[in-house]
Amino acid sequence: MIKLNWKTAGLAATMMLGVLAVPLMETASAVPYKESDKSGINRTASNRAQSITAEEPAGQVTLTYPKASVALTAGTREFIGSSLIVSEKVALTYQTGNPAVAKVNTAGVITAAAAGSTTLTITVVSTGYKGQLKLPVKVSAAQPLKLGFSPKLESRKVTAGGKSFSVSMVTIPKGMPVTAGIAGRSVGATQPLSAIAKNYNADIAINGTFFDAYSGVPDPYGNIIRDGLPEHIGNLGTTIGFKWDGSAVMDSLRIKIFGNVEGSERTSGWYAYFINRKPTSGSAATLFTPARGAKLGFAAASAVIVENGNVKRIAYGENAEIPKNGYVLVFLGAEKGQAGKFKVGDKVSYNVEYQDMNGNKLDWSQVHTAIGAGPRLVKDGKVSLNAADEGFRDPKILSGGGARSGIAILKDGSVIIATVSGATMKQWAQVMVQLGARQAMNLDGGASSGLWYKGKSVTSAGRELSNALLFGEKLKW
Repeated sequence: MIKLNWKTAGLAATMMLGVLAVPLMETASAVPYKESDKSGINRTASNRAQSITAEEPAGQVTLTYPKASVALTAGTREFIGSSLIVSEKVALTYQTGNPAVAKVNTAGVITAAAAGSTTLTITVVSTGYKGQLKLPVKVSAAQPLKLGFSPKLESRKVTAGGKSFSVSMVTIPKGMPVTAGIAGRSVGATQPLSAIAKNYNADIAINGTFFDAYSGVPDPYGNIIRDGLPEHIGNLGTTIGFKWDGSAVMDSLRIKIFGNVEGSERTSGWYAYFINRKPTSGSAATLFTPARGAKLGFAAASAVIVENGNVKRIAYGENAEIPKNGYVLVFLGAEKGQAGKFKVGDKVSYNVEYQDMNGNKLDWSQVHTAIGAGPRLVKDGKVSLNAADEGFRDPKILSGGGARSGIAILKDGSVIIATVSGATMKQWAQVMVQLGARQAMNLDGGASSGLWYKGKSVTSAGRELSNALLFGEKLKW
Protein backbone atom coordinates (compact mmCIF):
# COMPACT_ATOMS: atom_id res chain seq x y z
CA MET A 1 0.00 0.00 0.00
CA ILE A 2 1.14 3.57 -0.64
CA LYS A 3 -0.39 6.99 -0.09
CA LEU A 4 -1.15 8.72 -3.35
CA ASN A 5 -2.33 12.15 -4.39
CA TRP A 6 -5.68 11.62 -6.12
CA LYS A 7 -6.05 15.26 -7.18
CA THR A 8 -4.11 14.52 -10.34
CA ALA A 9 -6.85 12.10 -11.36
CA GLY A 10 -9.20 15.02 -12.11
CA LEU A 11 -10.65 15.30 -15.60
CA ALA A 12 -9.98 18.15 -17.98
CA ALA A 13 -12.20 18.68 -21.00
CA THR A 14 -10.28 18.04 -24.21
CA MET A 15 -11.03 16.56 -27.59
CA MET A 16 -11.72 12.83 -27.80
CA LEU A 17 -9.07 10.40 -28.98
CA GLY A 18 -8.37 6.72 -28.90
CA VAL A 19 -10.61 3.69 -29.04
CA LEU A 20 -13.83 3.00 -27.28
CA ALA A 21 -13.28 0.87 -24.22
CA VAL A 22 -16.15 -1.16 -22.91
CA PRO A 23 -16.04 -4.56 -21.28
CA LEU A 24 -14.60 -7.77 -22.65
CA MET A 25 -17.43 -9.85 -24.05
CA GLU A 26 -18.59 -11.82 -27.04
CA THR A 27 -20.48 -8.75 -28.22
CA ALA A 28 -18.63 -5.47 -27.93
CA SER A 29 -18.61 -1.98 -29.38
CA ALA A 30 -15.94 0.44 -30.48
CA VAL A 31 -15.48 3.81 -32.13
CA PRO A 32 -12.61 3.54 -34.60
CA TYR A 33 -11.31 6.63 -36.33
CA LYS A 34 -11.33 7.22 -40.04
CA GLU A 35 -7.99 6.23 -41.46
CA SER A 36 -6.18 8.34 -44.02
CA ASP A 37 -5.61 7.09 -47.56
CA LYS A 38 -1.89 7.04 -46.73
CA SER A 39 -2.43 3.73 -44.97
CA GLY A 40 -2.03 1.96 -48.29
CA ILE A 41 -5.12 -0.16 -47.65
CA ASN A 42 -7.77 -0.09 -50.36
CA ARG A 43 -11.12 1.13 -49.06
CA THR A 44 -13.04 -0.87 -51.67
CA ALA A 45 -13.68 -4.59 -51.87
CA SER A 46 -11.08 -6.79 -53.53
CA ASN A 47 -9.89 -10.38 -53.43
CA ARG A 48 -7.61 -9.37 -50.53
CA ALA A 49 -10.06 -7.19 -48.63
CA GLN A 50 -13.65 -7.61 -47.59
CA SER A 51 -15.95 -4.58 -47.67
CA ILE A 52 -19.64 -3.85 -47.35
CA THR A 53 -21.54 -0.58 -47.57
CA ALA A 54 -24.74 0.53 -45.89
CA GLU A 55 -27.76 0.46 -48.18
CA GLU A 56 -28.95 4.01 -47.51
CA PRO A 57 -26.71 6.64 -49.15
CA ALA A 58 -27.34 9.16 -46.37
CA GLY A 59 -25.96 6.76 -43.78
CA GLN A 60 -23.41 4.98 -45.94
CA VAL A 61 -20.51 3.44 -44.05
CA THR A 62 -17.83 1.29 -45.65
CA LEU A 63 -15.93 -1.23 -43.53
CA THR A 64 -12.77 -2.66 -45.04
CA TYR A 65 -10.35 -5.25 -43.71
CA PRO A 66 -7.08 -5.95 -45.59
CA LYS A 67 -7.58 -9.73 -45.62
CA ALA A 68 -10.43 -11.97 -46.72
CA SER A 69 -10.36 -13.89 -43.42
CA VAL A 70 -8.70 -14.00 -40.01
CA ALA A 71 -6.26 -16.86 -39.38
CA LEU A 72 -5.04 -17.52 -35.83
CA THR A 73 -3.46 -20.30 -33.81
CA ALA A 74 -5.02 -21.34 -30.53
CA GLY A 75 -3.83 -19.29 -27.57
CA THR A 76 -2.94 -16.21 -29.63
CA ARG A 77 -4.58 -12.80 -30.07
CA GLU A 78 -4.87 -10.34 -32.93
CA PHE A 79 -5.83 -6.67 -32.91
CA ILE A 80 -8.45 -6.58 -35.67
CA GLY A 81 -9.45 -3.03 -34.81
CA SER A 82 -6.05 -1.61 -35.76
CA SER A 83 -6.37 -2.76 -39.39
CA LEU A 84 -10.06 -2.07 -39.90
CA ILE A 85 -10.79 0.87 -42.21
CA VAL A 86 -14.01 2.77 -41.47
CA SER A 87 -15.24 5.52 -43.80
CA GLU A 88 -16.99 7.43 -41.00
CA LYS A 89 -16.39 7.78 -37.27
CA VAL A 90 -19.17 5.55 -35.97
CA ALA A 91 -19.84 3.14 -33.14
CA LEU A 92 -19.35 -0.54 -33.93
CA THR A 93 -20.11 -3.85 -32.29
CA TYR A 94 -17.86 -6.88 -32.64
CA GLN A 95 -19.33 -10.37 -32.25
CA THR A 96 -18.09 -13.91 -32.87
CA GLY A 97 -20.47 -16.71 -33.71
CA ASN A 98 -18.76 -19.26 -31.50
CA PRO A 99 -16.86 -17.80 -28.52
CA ALA A 100 -15.59 -21.29 -27.68
CA VAL A 101 -13.42 -20.98 -30.80
CA ALA A 102 -12.67 -17.24 -30.60
CA LYS A 103 -13.97 -14.29 -28.61
CA VAL A 104 -13.63 -10.58 -29.29
CA ASN A 105 -13.64 -7.46 -27.14
CA THR A 106 -14.65 -3.86 -27.73
CA ALA A 107 -11.27 -2.75 -29.03
CA GLY A 108 -11.42 -5.37 -31.76
CA VAL A 109 -9.00 -7.75 -30.03
CA ILE A 110 -9.87 -11.32 -31.01
CA THR A 111 -8.58 -14.18 -28.86
CA ALA A 112 -8.30 -17.68 -30.30
CA ALA A 113 -9.48 -20.25 -27.76
CA ALA A 114 -9.53 -23.57 -29.63
CA ALA A 115 -9.07 -25.00 -33.12
CA GLY A 116 -12.13 -24.55 -35.31
CA SER A 117 -14.01 -22.03 -37.43
CA THR A 118 -16.38 -19.18 -36.66
CA THR A 119 -17.42 -15.80 -38.05
CA LEU A 120 -16.54 -12.33 -36.82
CA THR A 121 -19.38 -9.86 -37.44
CA ILE A 122 -18.67 -6.13 -37.24
CA THR A 123 -21.79 -3.96 -37.26
CA VAL A 124 -22.34 -0.19 -37.39
CA VAL A 125 -24.68 0.85 -34.56
CA SER A 126 -24.55 4.66 -34.61
CA THR A 127 -27.90 6.37 -35.12
CA GLY A 128 -28.48 7.24 -38.79
CA TYR A 129 -25.82 4.88 -40.15
CA LYS A 130 -25.81 1.31 -41.41
CA GLY A 131 -23.12 -1.16 -42.41
CA GLN A 132 -21.81 -4.60 -41.61
CA LEU A 133 -18.75 -6.73 -42.33
CA LYS A 134 -18.46 -10.49 -41.81
CA LEU A 135 -15.05 -12.16 -41.68
CA PRO A 136 -14.41 -15.90 -41.54
CA VAL A 137 -12.19 -16.85 -38.60
CA LYS A 138 -10.07 -19.98 -38.77
CA VAL A 139 -8.21 -21.15 -35.66
CA SER A 140 -5.54 -23.83 -36.00
CA ALA A 141 -3.92 -25.90 -33.27
CA ALA A 142 -1.44 -24.19 -30.95
CA GLN A 143 2.19 -23.99 -32.11
CA PRO A 144 5.44 -23.73 -30.10
CA LEU A 145 6.39 -20.14 -29.34
CA LYS A 146 9.54 -18.81 -31.01
CA LEU A 147 11.51 -16.44 -28.77
CA GLY A 148 14.97 -14.90 -29.03
CA PHE A 149 16.10 -16.72 -25.88
CA SER A 150 14.64 -18.48 -22.87
CA PRO A 151 13.79 -16.43 -19.76
CA LYS A 152 16.65 -16.45 -17.27
CA LEU A 153 16.48 -16.28 -13.48
CA GLU A 154 19.56 -15.06 -11.65
CA SER A 155 20.81 -13.30 -8.54
CA ARG A 156 23.28 -10.42 -8.76
CA LYS A 157 25.28 -8.42 -6.24
CA VAL A 158 25.13 -4.70 -7.04
CA THR A 159 26.61 -1.73 -5.16
CA ALA A 160 24.65 1.54 -5.14
CA GLY A 161 25.11 4.58 -2.92
CA GLY A 162 27.89 2.80 -1.05
CA LYS A 163 25.67 -0.15 -0.15
CA SER A 164 25.67 -3.69 -1.51
CA PHE A 165 22.37 -5.18 -2.66
CA SER A 166 21.38 -8.70 -3.63
CA VAL A 167 19.02 -8.47 -6.59
CA SER A 168 16.74 -11.29 -7.71
CA MET A 169 15.89 -10.84 -11.37
CA VAL A 170 14.43 -12.49 -14.43
CA THR A 171 15.39 -11.44 -17.96
CA ILE A 172 12.48 -11.90 -20.36
CA PRO A 173 12.83 -11.87 -24.17
CA LYS A 174 11.09 -9.27 -26.29
CA GLY A 175 7.73 -10.52 -27.49
CA MET A 176 7.06 -13.04 -24.75
CA PRO A 177 3.29 -13.13 -24.11
CA VAL A 178 2.31 -10.88 -21.21
CA THR A 179 -0.87 -9.86 -19.46
CA ALA A 180 -2.09 -8.00 -16.39
CA GLY A 181 -3.28 -10.61 -13.91
CA ILE A 182 -6.25 -9.67 -11.72
CA ALA A 183 -6.81 -11.64 -8.51
CA GLY A 184 -9.75 -13.96 -9.04
CA ARG A 185 -10.19 -12.24 -12.41
CA SER A 186 -12.24 -9.62 -10.56
CA VAL A 187 -11.03 -6.09 -9.75
CA GLY A 188 -11.23 -5.59 -5.99
CA ALA A 189 -10.21 -9.10 -4.89
CA THR A 190 -6.91 -10.56 -3.60
CA GLN A 191 -5.01 -13.82 -3.99
CA PRO A 192 -1.48 -15.08 -3.33
CA LEU A 193 0.89 -14.24 -6.18
CA SER A 194 1.24 -17.93 -7.00
CA ALA A 195 -2.55 -18.30 -7.33
CA ILE A 196 -2.80 -15.34 -9.69
CA ALA A 197 -0.02 -16.82 -11.82
CA LYS A 198 -1.62 -20.26 -11.92
CA ASN A 199 -5.03 -18.79 -12.79
CA TYR A 200 -3.52 -17.40 -16.00
CA ASN A 201 -1.13 -20.32 -16.60
CA ALA A 202 1.82 -17.95 -16.28
CA ASP A 203 5.45 -19.03 -16.11
CA ILE A 204 6.71 -15.84 -14.47
CA ALA A 205 5.01 -13.28 -12.22
CA ILE A 206 5.83 -10.12 -10.31
CA ASN A 207 3.54 -8.00 -8.19
CA GLY A 208 2.00 -5.07 -10.04
CA THR A 209 0.46 -1.78 -9.03
CA PHE A 210 -0.28 -0.44 -5.55
CA PHE A 211 -3.60 -1.36 -3.96
CA ASP A 212 -5.61 -0.62 -0.84
CA ALA A 213 -4.42 -3.33 1.53
CA TYR A 214 -5.87 -1.99 4.76
CA SER A 215 -9.15 -0.09 4.54
CA GLY A 216 -11.77 -2.35 3.01
CA VAL A 217 -12.08 -3.24 -0.67
CA PRO A 218 -8.56 -3.92 -2.03
CA ASP A 219 -8.96 -1.78 -5.13
CA PRO A 220 -5.84 -1.04 -7.19
CA TYR A 221 -4.37 2.47 -7.23
CA GLY A 222 -2.60 2.48 -10.60
CA ASN A 223 -3.52 2.12 -14.24
CA ILE A 224 -4.34 -1.35 -15.52
CA ILE A 225 -4.90 -2.16 -19.21
CA ARG A 226 -5.71 -5.68 -20.35
CA ASP A 227 -6.45 -6.83 -23.92
CA GLY A 228 -6.30 -3.20 -25.04
CA LEU A 229 -9.00 -2.05 -22.60
CA PRO A 230 -8.49 0.00 -19.42
CA GLU A 231 -9.71 -1.97 -16.39
CA HIS A 232 -8.63 0.56 -13.78
CA ILE A 233 -7.55 4.21 -13.83
CA GLY A 234 -5.01 5.55 -11.37
CA ASN A 235 -3.52 8.51 -13.26
CA LEU A 236 -0.48 8.77 -11.04
CA GLY A 237 3.12 7.71 -11.30
CA THR A 238 4.53 5.85 -14.31
CA THR A 239 3.05 3.08 -16.47
CA ILE A 240 4.71 0.39 -18.56
CA GLY A 241 2.86 -0.75 -21.67
CA PHE A 242 3.38 -3.77 -23.93
CA LYS A 243 2.55 -3.40 -27.62
CA TRP A 244 1.34 -5.82 -30.25
CA ASP A 245 4.72 -5.76 -32.03
CA GLY A 246 6.40 -7.12 -28.87
CA SER A 247 8.01 -3.86 -27.79
CA ALA A 248 7.48 -2.09 -24.47
CA VAL A 249 6.97 1.60 -23.70
CA MET A 250 7.07 3.59 -20.48
CA ASP A 251 5.51 6.97 -19.70
CA SER A 252 3.51 8.99 -17.18
CA LEU A 253 0.24 7.73 -18.66
CA ARG A 254 -2.95 9.58 -17.80
CA ILE A 255 -6.25 8.07 -19.00
CA LYS A 256 -9.43 10.04 -19.64
CA ILE A 257 -12.91 8.89 -20.60
CA PHE A 258 -15.40 10.90 -22.66
CA GLY A 259 -18.74 9.59 -23.83
CA ASN A 260 -21.92 10.42 -25.70
CA VAL A 261 -25.53 9.57 -24.96
CA GLU A 262 -27.93 9.75 -27.91
CA GLY A 263 -31.66 10.11 -27.33
CA SER A 264 -34.50 10.61 -29.80
CA GLU A 265 -34.24 14.39 -29.55
CA ARG A 266 -30.81 15.11 -28.09
CA THR A 267 -27.16 14.13 -27.88
CA SER A 268 -25.23 14.88 -24.70
CA GLY A 269 -21.68 14.39 -23.54
CA TRP A 270 -20.58 12.70 -20.34
CA TYR A 271 -17.30 11.76 -18.68
CA ALA A 272 -15.88 9.49 -16.00
CA TYR A 273 -12.55 9.60 -14.22
CA PHE A 274 -12.48 6.20 -12.52
CA ILE A 275 -12.94 2.64 -13.77
CA ASN A 276 -13.91 -0.24 -11.46
CA ARG A 277 -13.18 1.65 -8.24
CA LYS A 278 -15.58 1.77 -5.31
CA PRO A 279 -16.30 5.43 -4.43
CA THR A 280 -14.42 6.54 -1.32
CA SER A 281 -15.58 10.16 -1.23
CA GLY A 282 -18.77 12.16 -1.70
CA SER A 283 -18.26 12.70 -5.43
CA ALA A 284 -17.41 10.24 -8.17
CA ALA A 285 -17.91 9.58 -11.87
CA THR A 286 -17.10 5.90 -12.30
CA LEU A 287 -17.50 3.28 -15.02
CA PHE A 288 -17.86 -0.33 -13.88
CA THR A 289 -17.20 -3.14 -16.37
CA PRO A 290 -17.57 -6.93 -15.99
CA ALA A 291 -13.93 -6.95 -14.89
CA ARG A 292 -15.32 -5.69 -11.56
CA GLY A 293 -17.43 -8.81 -11.12
CA ALA A 294 -21.11 -9.67 -11.33
CA LYS A 295 -22.23 -6.67 -9.24
CA LEU A 296 -21.00 -3.23 -8.19
CA GLY A 297 -20.27 -4.42 -4.66
CA PHE A 298 -22.13 -1.53 -3.02
CA ALA A 299 -25.55 0.13 -3.15
CA ALA A 300 -25.32 3.11 -5.50
CA ALA A 301 -27.73 6.02 -5.12
CA SER A 302 -28.28 5.79 -8.86
CA ALA A 303 -26.69 3.54 -11.48
CA VAL A 304 -27.07 3.78 -15.25
CA ILE A 305 -27.03 0.24 -16.64
CA VAL A 306 -25.86 0.01 -20.26
CA GLU A 307 -26.27 -3.20 -22.22
CA ASN A 308 -25.37 -3.70 -25.90
CA GLY A 309 -24.78 0.04 -26.18
CA ASN A 310 -28.21 1.03 -24.87
CA VAL A 311 -29.50 2.18 -21.47
CA LYS A 312 -31.36 -0.87 -20.20
CA ARG A 313 -32.52 0.65 -16.93
CA ILE A 314 -31.59 3.08 -14.16
CA ALA A 315 -31.28 1.52 -10.71
CA TYR A 316 -31.71 3.41 -7.46
CA GLY A 317 -30.23 2.41 -4.10
CA GLU A 318 -29.22 -1.09 -5.09
CA ASN A 319 -26.14 -3.22 -5.62
CA ALA A 320 -26.72 -3.32 -9.37
CA GLU A 321 -25.64 -6.17 -11.60
CA ILE A 322 -23.04 -5.41 -14.27
CA PRO A 323 -24.17 -6.81 -17.65
CA LYS A 324 -21.74 -9.22 -19.28
CA ASN A 325 -22.25 -7.30 -22.53
CA GLY A 326 -22.31 -3.83 -21.03
CA TYR A 327 -21.28 -1.63 -18.12
CA VAL A 328 -22.66 0.51 -15.31
CA LEU A 329 -22.13 4.24 -14.80
CA VAL A 330 -22.29 5.69 -11.28
CA PHE A 331 -22.38 9.45 -10.71
CA LEU A 332 -22.29 10.69 -7.10
CA GLY A 333 -22.10 14.00 -5.26
CA ALA A 334 -21.03 16.87 -7.47
CA GLU A 335 -21.24 14.55 -10.49
CA LYS A 336 -24.83 13.46 -9.75
CA GLY A 337 -26.20 15.78 -12.42
CA GLN A 338 -24.62 13.66 -15.16
CA ALA A 339 -27.03 10.82 -14.38
CA GLY A 340 -29.92 13.00 -15.55
CA LYS A 341 -28.60 12.89 -19.12
CA PHE A 342 -29.52 9.21 -19.48
CA LYS A 343 -32.93 7.78 -20.31
CA VAL A 344 -33.94 4.17 -20.83
CA GLY A 345 -33.41 3.27 -24.49
CA ASP A 346 -30.73 5.89 -25.16
CA LYS A 347 -27.61 4.83 -27.08
CA VAL A 348 -24.36 5.21 -25.15
CA SER A 349 -20.71 5.07 -26.27
CA TYR A 350 -17.40 6.32 -24.99
CA ASN A 351 -13.82 7.02 -26.01
CA VAL A 352 -10.55 6.74 -24.14
CA GLU A 353 -7.86 9.41 -24.39
CA TYR A 354 -4.21 8.87 -23.47
CA GLN A 355 -1.93 11.72 -22.33
CA ASP A 356 1.23 12.13 -20.30
CA MET A 357 1.34 14.02 -17.00
CA ASN A 358 1.97 17.28 -18.87
CA GLY A 359 -1.10 16.94 -21.07
CA ASN A 360 0.73 15.80 -24.21
CA LYS A 361 -1.10 13.21 -26.31
CA LEU A 362 0.28 9.68 -26.21
CA ASP A 363 -0.31 7.10 -28.92
CA TRP A 364 -0.91 3.99 -26.86
CA SER A 365 -3.43 2.60 -29.33
CA GLN A 366 -1.17 -0.42 -29.93
CA VAL A 367 -0.72 -1.22 -26.24
CA HIS A 368 -2.54 -4.36 -25.16
CA THR A 369 -1.24 -4.67 -21.58
CA ALA A 370 -0.18 -2.05 -19.05
CA ILE A 371 0.53 -1.72 -15.34
CA GLY A 372 0.97 1.66 -13.65
CA ALA A 373 2.89 2.23 -10.42
CA GLY A 374 6.07 4.32 -10.15
CA PRO A 375 7.92 6.43 -9.71
CA ARG A 376 10.09 6.41 -12.82
CA LEU A 377 13.62 5.32 -11.98
CA VAL A 378 15.56 5.43 -15.25
CA LYS A 379 15.05 7.27 -18.52
CA ASP A 380 17.27 6.70 -21.55
CA GLY A 381 19.88 4.91 -19.47
CA LYS A 382 20.21 7.55 -16.74
CA VAL A 383 18.69 7.95 -13.29
CA SER A 384 15.47 9.95 -13.62
CA LEU A 385 13.64 10.23 -10.33
CA ASN A 386 11.07 12.79 -9.21
CA ALA A 387 8.39 11.02 -7.21
CA ALA A 388 6.71 14.20 -5.94
CA ASP A 389 6.09 15.46 -9.47
CA GLU A 390 4.40 12.15 -10.29
CA GLY A 391 1.97 12.63 -7.39
CA PHE A 392 3.57 10.59 -4.60
CA ARG A 393 3.46 11.93 -1.02
CA ASP A 394 4.32 8.91 1.13
CA PRO A 395 7.73 9.09 2.87
CA LYS A 396 8.23 5.40 2.04
CA ILE A 397 8.50 6.47 -1.58
CA LEU A 398 10.06 9.90 -1.20
CA SER A 399 12.88 9.11 1.20
CA GLY A 400 12.51 5.80 3.01
CA GLY A 401 14.01 2.41 2.30
CA GLY A 402 12.28 -0.92 1.96
CA ALA A 403 11.60 -3.98 -0.13
CA ARG A 404 11.24 -3.01 -3.78
CA SER A 405 9.96 -4.54 -7.00
CA GLY A 406 10.62 -3.02 -10.40
CA ILE A 407 10.68 -3.49 -14.13
CA ALA A 408 13.15 -2.33 -16.76
CA ILE A 409 13.36 -2.22 -20.54
CA LEU A 410 16.79 -3.05 -21.97
CA LYS A 411 18.41 -1.71 -25.14
CA ASP A 412 17.50 -4.81 -27.18
CA GLY A 413 13.84 -4.60 -26.15
CA SER A 414 13.99 -7.41 -23.61
CA VAL A 415 12.64 -6.81 -20.12
CA ILE A 416 13.99 -7.32 -16.60
CA ILE A 417 11.72 -7.81 -13.60
CA ALA A 418 13.51 -7.63 -10.26
CA THR A 419 13.21 -7.41 -6.48
CA VAL A 420 15.56 -6.06 -3.83
CA SER A 421 15.46 -5.41 -0.07
CA GLY A 422 16.27 -2.27 1.93
CA ALA A 423 16.70 0.19 -0.93
CA THR A 424 15.69 3.83 -1.18
CA MET A 425 14.25 4.93 -4.51
CA LYS A 426 17.51 6.63 -5.41
CA GLN A 427 19.45 3.45 -4.68
CA TRP A 428 16.88 1.39 -6.58
CA ALA A 429 17.31 3.66 -9.61
CA GLN A 430 21.10 3.30 -9.41
CA VAL A 431 20.75 -0.48 -9.22
CA MET A 432 18.57 -0.48 -12.32
CA VAL A 433 21.15 1.50 -14.28
CA GLN A 434 23.81 -1.06 -13.34
CA LEU A 435 21.52 -3.85 -14.51
CA GLY A 436 21.53 -2.25 -17.96
CA ALA A 437 18.14 -0.53 -17.88
CA ARG A 438 17.35 1.97 -20.62
CA GLN A 439 13.98 2.65 -19.00
CA ALA A 440 12.89 1.54 -15.55
CA MET A 441 10.13 2.09 -12.99
CA ASN A 442 9.21 1.03 -9.50
CA LEU A 443 6.31 -1.35 -8.81
CA ASP A 444 4.44 -1.84 -5.53
CA GLY A 445 6.80 -2.86 -2.74
CA GLY A 446 7.02 -3.53 0.97
CA ALA A 447 4.92 -6.55 1.93
CA SER A 448 3.62 -6.67 -1.66
CA SER A 449 7.03 -7.31 -3.19
CA GLY A 450 6.95 -10.75 -4.78
CA LEU A 451 8.63 -12.64 -7.61
CA TRP A 452 7.49 -16.05 -8.88
CA TYR A 453 9.34 -18.18 -11.43
CA LYS A 454 8.15 -21.45 -12.97
CA GLY A 455 6.28 -22.75 -9.96
CA LYS A 456 8.62 -21.46 -7.25
CA SER A 457 8.58 -18.33 -5.12
CA VAL A 458 11.83 -16.39 -5.54
CA THR A 459 10.72 -13.43 -3.41
CA SER A 460 7.76 -14.21 -1.17
CA ALA A 461 5.14 -11.48 -0.86
CA GLY A 462 4.03 -10.86 2.72
CA ARG A 463 0.35 -10.64 1.80
CA GLU A 464 -2.17 -11.50 -0.86
CA LEU A 465 -2.16 -9.22 -3.90
CA SER A 466 -4.82 -7.60 -6.03
CA ASN A 467 -2.87 -7.74 -9.30
CA ALA A 468 0.35 -8.85 -10.96
CA LEU A 469 2.27 -8.67 -14.21
CA LEU A 470 2.40 -12.11 -15.82
CA PHE A 471 4.53 -13.69 -18.55
CA GLY A 472 4.13 -17.12 -20.09
CA GLU A 473 4.38 -19.17 -23.28
CA LYS A 474 0.82 -20.48 -22.92
CA LEU A 475 -1.06 -17.81 -21.04
CA LYS A 476 -4.79 -18.19 -20.46
CA TRP A 477 -6.07 -14.79 -21.49
